Amino acid sequence: MRHAAWITAVLLSLAAAQEGGRKAHIVWIAGDEEYRSEEALPMLARILEAKHGFRCTVLHAVDPATGEIDPRNQRNIPGLEALRTADLMVIFTRFRDLPDEQMRHIVEFVEAGKPVIGIRTATHAFDLRSSRTYARWNWNSTEWDGGFGRQVLGETWIRHHGRHGAQGTRARIAPGAQAHPVLRGISDGEIQVPTDVYAVRLPLPEGCTPLLLGEVTSGMTPDAPAAAGAVNDPMMPVAWTRTYRGGRVFALTMGSAQDFENAGLRRLLVNAVYWALGREDRIRPDFDVAPAQPYKATPFGFGKHVRGRKP
Repeated sequence: MRHAAWITAVLLSLAAAQEGGRKAHIVWIAGDEEYRSEEALPMLARILEAKHGFRCTVLHAVDPATGEIDPRNQRNIPGLEALRTADLMVIFTRFRDLPDEQMRHIVEFVEAGKPVIGIRTATHAFDLRSSRTYARWNWNSTEWDGGFGRQVLGETWIRHHGRHGAQGTRARIAPGAQAHPVLRGISDGEIQVPTDVYAVRLPLPEGCTPLLLGEVTSGMTPDAPAAAGAVNDPMMPVAWTRTYRGGRVFALTMGSAQDFENAGLRRLLVNAVYWALGREDRIRPDFDVAPAQPYKATPFGFGKHVRGRKP
């Protein structure tokens, strides 16, 4: 009976992803030096493709001399023209200094009002020093306050709220958000991750709806209690929704590759994909969100990426 229910769930997921006979196309953009987006995004894409029927394209920061994935290379993410046929962009980059011919694909996609999911360092996705063409998209833009992070996602880089590398995050459901479809199947406190909480300016910009608040924990393990003192009063939003030019936006400030070992966080991201594409009626609390292949993340930190891998 359990096997039959699983088959039914998978078939419903595939039908949701392929409405109208066309698979929805998700482009995943990895490119950060610290949190191993080059590991997290392929794993998530495999779940969405193998178990939910979406078409996925995963793009990486690449060393043009070797063709290897190199998150330290801030100037090259080949393949961004895939956004021309994308229905959703999932971006997890940090301080990228992309050339105009690559950056314009991101700008055109976002300005067309298409759905966007931003993970962790996407709040400070761009630091375009080599060209001024798209400088307003920079994380510290004064022309377009906070650039892409603030204007599209809802916040740019401010600072670490918890102690980086020493405190973790336990996600608490924001007041009034319990019934939101992105939280379907997720219980309060289920999401516990080793990365710290990011600070945001409160309240978030008009139109932002907080879904999860980040309880700073005294350590980085799942059993760590809440940190003492004023750090959790108030708690910072760590997941929220909004719209930009009519397109749905989901922002998540958790999300290292290690964080996504947590099943609740994977469920949150899968649910967010369905919601961003306007398919929230298809979200099931029992979605299969297990990795399609064995998954053990490299710990976050600079200089720790696995060498020799190619996209």
